[in-house]
Amino acid sequence: MKDNGKEQGTCVVIGASHAGVNVAFALRKEGWEGEIVLYDADPRLPYHRPPLSKTYLYSDYSIEKSSLKSADSYDQAGIRLQLGMRITEIDPKGRTVRLEDGTIQSYDRLVMATGARPLLPAIPGMDRARQVFTLRNANDGEQIRAALSHPPQQQVVIIGGGYIGLEIAASLRQLGAKVVVLERESRVLARVTAPETAQYFQTLHTDRGVAIHTGKHVNAIQKSAERNTVICSDGSQFPADIIIVGVGIRVNLELARAAGLQTDDGIVVDPGTRTSDPHIYAIGDCSYHYNPHYDRYLRLECVQNAVDQAKVAAAAICGKEAIYDAIPWFWSDQYDVKLQIAGLSEGYDEAIVRREADDPAKLSVWYFKDEQLLAVDAINNARAYVLGTKWIKAGKVLDRHRLEDPGVNLKELR
Repeated sequence: MKDNGKEQGTCVVIGASHAGVNVAFALRKEGWEGEIVLYDADPRLPYHRPPLSKTYLYSDYSIEKSSLKSADSYDQAGIRLQLGMRITEIDPKGRTVRLEDGTIQSYDRLVMATGARPLLPAIPGMDRARQVFTLRNANDGEQIRAALSHPPQQQVVIIGGGYIGLEIAASLRQLGAKVVVLERESRVLARVTAPETAQYFQTLHTDRGVAIHTGKHVNAIQKSAERNTVICSDGSQFPADIIIVGVGIRVNLELARAAGLQTDDGIVVDPGTRTSDPHIYAIGDCSYHYNPHYDRYLRLECVQNAVDQAKVAAAAICGKEAIYDAIPWFWSDQYDVKLQIAGLSEGYDEAIVRREADDPAKLSVWYFKDEQLLAVDAINNARAYVLGTKWIKAGKVLDRHRLEDPGVNLKELR
């Protein structure tokens, strides 16, 4: 196999969401002239996932309008897109993959963008209940939209008060549905934000009619002739026409483990996204990688990570030096509020709330560990997000007293 030219061979990509599609096109940009085959079990043309919990639920938004690339783009780039086809086995020694129908496809380089699937807790009665959904793909969204035949008369119970649960709650309230959120922890967003950010979003939702109940451990679902009843460990009960479960994800590691690749919280990769097999790479939600800014291994569930890792993998596959060291960033849209997050707040020892004097709707929460700025939650505040990202990357030490002062312009802290 040559690094350049038509003798490069075949690169197979498993998974055609943001990571898989971007690595396929990035390979062409980096000079890969060999064959590229992109597989996905979903039969639809690859599409953007973030709108699924937002505009796709509360409007007549069509998923076809959200394609990552047009069908013609794949043909023009010489990418063989194989949809509705599931990979069941990887043979690292023979460098082949087996499809569900028994077809064997060989590869010279393999990229795993296998992502994750919704976590379904073992709640007694859930398998017999009516109208129980998760939300991970367009088919899930279509099923939820179809179930919402008369939103104002329907009671929706969302199990899980993380970002996905709250985004769904916001979307369904905009349709007029009655929404209850049940969160196991003592507050919403407990694993990802400070109490100040969590309280902001709890108030945002309750002011718009969402009933949020924290400290609720769901331990059973009972089905009756007309609807479900969600029963919690403290004896409280919540009637539900529709139940949506959003308590987390399970990484798709089965193929990697069966192939003997090193795994942890995801598929372990080096800074160039290579796995323990030098011919196999892993990117996106399934990738467990080292981040030098936080000095630890991470697995990130966000579009930014998928796209950035795709670029690094493509360069590495084409024989170029590439290292993934980006500052993680995320976003969430709920009603008319935009939350932008720069960095990772895990391990913080102080969270500083800043309100902008010129606009009370703008809020930011700054997370510190000792003198290190770890992360920023920027609510309707693009300036805080941009500057926070820059300062985290630069390791800037900030004057916290001035940061808290709404009379001090953020730009003056530079």
